[in-house]
Amino acid sequence: MTIRDERKQQTRQTLLDAALKLMSDGRSFVSISLREVTREAGVVPTAFYRHFRDMDELGLALVDEVCLNLRRLLRDERLKAGAGHIAIQSSVMMFLLYVRQEARYFDFLARERLSGSVKIREAIQREINHLATDLTVDFRLFPEMQNLPSDDLNMIANLVVNTAINWCGEILSLPAEQVRLQYELSMRAVKQLRLIFVGAMHWRSDKGEIAKTAS
Repeated sequence: MTIRDERKQQTRQTLLDAALKLMSDGRSFVSISLREVTREAGVVPTAFYRHFRDMDELGLALVDEVCLNLRRLLRDERLKAGAGHIAIQSSVMMFLLYVRQEARYFDFLARERLSGSVKIREAIQREINHLATDLTVDFRLFPEMQNLPSDDLNMIANLVVNTAINWCGEILSLPAEQVRLQYELSMRAVKQLRLIFVGAMHWRSDKGEIAKTAS
């Protein structure tokens, strides 16, 4: 990468950081103007257009910035841990840690997922769908789930992903020094996922109900 490329990348990141900083006081993304972003970033408005066509494109870049890295981290963690309870616990711990590390991005995702512009809401939903698709593929590593139909695996994966997304608001609301509360949240999250998987193990898609275990 040349010095020019490095500077260009640095300016792009500065614009992303400026947008996140402007949202840190609770403002929505759609309420932030291009001029506010460039003023916060310390660049002229014309410099903005060397990186983004408009504010929506900047918002889409924010979505990509966090979600693509999250998918890679989760995939690496699951491959490293394999299947079973260890994989569930390690993935939960990694996810919650990543949410804390990238708090500004996840705060943006949590808020804009339901109330942002149409383009950004659709982009966030696409990324959620990608996460569920990745998880569906990984579920084939679980011996107990290998014979489940793909539609059922996808349904379970979506339940897991949406449950994880709902943790974001709670983990972000905890002060950094509240280590015990963070640990309790992570343990509760593991239990929630284990409960989902216990139900999945007994799901009978042909009957549309939970199968009764033999006494």
